[in-house]
Amino acid sequence: MAKTVVIDPVTRIEGHAKISIFLNDAGDVDDARFHVVEFRGFEKFCEGRPMFEMAGITARICGICPVSHLLASAKTGDKILAVQVPPAGEKLRRLMNLAQITQSHALSFFHLSSPDFLLGWDSDPAKRNVFGLMAADPELARAGIRLRQFGQTIIELLGAKKIHAAWAVPGGVRSPLSEEGRQWIVDRLPESRQTIETALGLFKNLIDDTLKSEIDIFGKFDSLFMSLVAPDGTWEHYGGHIRFVDSQGNIVADGLREEDYQDYLGEAVERWSYLKFPYYKPMGYPDGMYRVGPLARLNVCDRMGTPDADRELQEFRDRAGGRCATSSFMYHYARLIEILAAIERIEQYMEDPDLLSPRCRAKADINALEGIGVSEAPRGTLFHHYNVDENGLIKKVNLIIATGQNNLAMNETVKQIAQHYIHTNEIPEGMLNRVEAGIRNFDPCLSCSTHAVGQMPLHVQLLSSDRQVIDEVYRE
Repeated sequence: MAKTVVIDPVTRIEGHAKISIFLNDAGDVDDARFHVVEFRGFEKFCEGRPMFEMAGITARICGICPVSHLLASAKTGDKILAVQVPPAGEKLRRLMNLAQITQSHALSFFHLSSPDFLLGWDSDPAKRNVFGLMAADPELARAGIRLRQFGQTIIELLGAKKIHAAWAVPGGVRSPLSEEGRQWIVDRLPESRQTIETALGLFKNLIDDTLKSEIDIFGKFDSLFMSLVAPDGTWEHYGGHIRFVDSQGNIVADGLREEDYQDYLGEAVERWSYLKFPYYKPMGYPDGMYRVGPLARLNVCDRMGTPDADRELQEFRDRAGGRCATSSFMYHYARLIEILAAIERIEQYMEDPDLLSPRCRAKADINALEGIGVSEAPRGTLFHHYNVDENGLIKKVNLIIATGQNNLAMNETVKQIAQHYIHTNEIPEGMLNRVEAGIRNFDPCLSCSTHAVGQMPLHVQLLSSDRQVIDEVYRE
């Protein structure tokens, strides 16, 4: 008899979701679905608000990645004002985004995912978390916490708050970096660099040894990859243009503008999830599946643009056996390389006098009735699209979130893992964790892609083909 296994909610991700695994009569996995069970009303309740408030408002979408929305919104406001941001303003925005990438990736790797790698997939779930990591390897746990603190403190030095800093505004930023803030960053850079180099060495050893099999199982499949890239092909996180490549690294589309996103991105809807399913329009749905985020950015770019990160990128590609890594498990590796690139670029910025310049904002009034801004959030490419009236009041908002753009790939990843591990009507704890870990590859931020309300325990149900519950397990 065909049965359905439901994992509800998925744990150690930002937000709430559940996974349904459908077994056929032979007990093998026939299909798997990643359900996002939250509903987002954020776009609708922004209507009627002044455009100048949008950067501060949309930063409240999520406490994990407020900087990403702050910058994408400010860039959208730049278009509506029709201004050119002063060089100091752009460099300061870039510095904050580098800090955001650092702190978010550190949270993902050290706090959410490394307990799986270092404590074991089959270890006690009550201890398989950051507190268990603290007990097993206190030095590594402390280093990870301080690396995240490094990124968060840079955000605070710039915007006066670690979370929801309403600092980037249409036309630039509110204030420059102080000399005291610059010196604090300089003083903490060596420790942060040492931590990321240690983490890279550790993870490379793990994927050569105990994690080797996960590369082929945790979401290895062909897809497109999309991200921003600089005009010369260098890794980009703030400016540049959109590029798509295929799984062999061939450029499918290049030089795409954010203003034209509706020509190349479609958004499909399925009745079983509140999260939309973006796809590459020329290939249709669902064939136009693409991935965004750190893995995509490393696959899309030609080079990282800093010496140590460039060496790591080449080693990353050597391990992948080609220009592109197609395993979703390699997102973890890509995050570490991006942290290294971010730290190298922060080092370079510390010698730039523009960061202390008060000329960091261009001021103007409403000069366009529509604006589209794009930036690279830690989890991938983020689009903000606003329509305003003559007074700058918001008439319509559309947000295309990184997690949503990975939706098709997350479903495919869960299906592949489940097909490999699940062949009975019961799921041992370690197997259940591996299915969840497939989602954690993407470090999904479901509050951004929907809008989170409330909390849920982990609830696993085993259902027959007529949806009768025949077994269930609760994880408090």
